[in-house]
Amino acid sequence: MRIDKMLANLGFGSRKEVKQLLKSGSVTVNDQVAKDAKFQVHPEVDVVNVGGELVEYREFIYLMMNKPPGVISATEDPSMETVIDLLEIEDAVYSPFPVGRLDKDTEGLLLLTNDGQLAHRLLSPKKHVPKTYFAIIDGEVSESDILSFKRGITLDDGYVTKPGELVILKSGIRSEIEVTITEGKFHQVKRMFEAVGKRVVYLQRISMGPLTLDESLELGEYRELLEEEIQLLMENENK
Repeated sequence: MRIDKMLANLGFGSRKEVKQLLKSGSVTVNDQVAKDAKFQVHPEVDVVNVGGELVEYREFIYLMMNKPPGVISATEDPSMETVIDLLEIEDAVYSPFPVGRLDKDTEGLLLLTNDGQLAHRLLSPKKHVPKTYFAIIDGEVSESDILSFKRGITLDDGYVTKPGELVILKSGIRSEIEVTITEGKFHQVKRMFEAVGKRVVYLQRISMGPLTLDESLELGEYRELLEEEIQLLMENENK
């Protein structure tokens, strides 16, 4: 990898700014001053310093966020706040993107990464990656709804969903449930309940594949995945 590309990727400035930084003699590779922007470095092996400070480089970043309501699952938007806007600059420089989407008013687990291959596998319909949601429902959820979800729900556009697993946590005028689906159609959970005459008033994703939302994360907070969580994702990807 070219030294100017590496430093630009890490947020040390534009390619032009990085070239000026190199010319100033502030960058060393293995204790040797590097002034040529085309100089090839091997981030996993070479020791790179800028202004005497060690530069740590890695190819991929994996973040777990507790997405707050009112924020959209996108990398950029001219008028609305995005999940990327919630990241610290040292994480944003890796250009992570949300894996899948949560509706603007939906909270909960959102994975952000720059690992395109992993994201593709997690979102592939062929993988049937389960996603579990906690929801508060306006209306009494019954055993007949459980059976309907198990058979598959016909949505408003005629699409029949794959079977979903519905668990009633609290039944009443306002029911509390957990539902697990293996698809990600537009507003799918909300539309599934609308199809059985009920309305979702609160929705939170609590798990995706092998990942479970860290309950210590406040809304809008995030953390890097633990090594064992990354390993679980990789194992899930290879199934």
